[in-house]
Amino acid sequence: KKDIPAVNFIIHEIHCRRNIEMCPYCSDSIPKSEMKNHIESEHVQVTCKCRMKMENSLLKDHEASSCPLRPVLCQFCDIQLAFNKLQEHELYCGARTEPCGRCGRNVLLRELQEHPRVCG
Repeated sequence: KKDIPAVNFIIHEIHCRRNIEMCPYCSDSIPKSEMKNHIESEHVQVTCKCRMKMENSLLKDHEASSCPLRPVLCQFCDIQLAFNKLQEHELYCGARTEPCGRCGRNVLLRELQEHPRVCG
């Protein structure tokens, strides 16, 4: 999968055929001696804590960006909870009130950022 000078091509091709394999899962060029380890570490099926099955190589990205159980922070109280619980929590949490420092009115936390425009 790389450019090889024409004068070295035949020797290079012989070397690759003897020592390199294409991974049947990801089509990467892997040394034959490392293929078993590559498949076991990258392509073995694992189960996330959310019970979704995937290749081991995809688990970190899944846990960071799409797992419904990934930890996230509430925008109102900074408590950490699972992503799939966030919306329900923020509906409740954002309905709490705090007094405005300027007008003294009790303002919903979810409206606190917009309040200064209409304050007073």
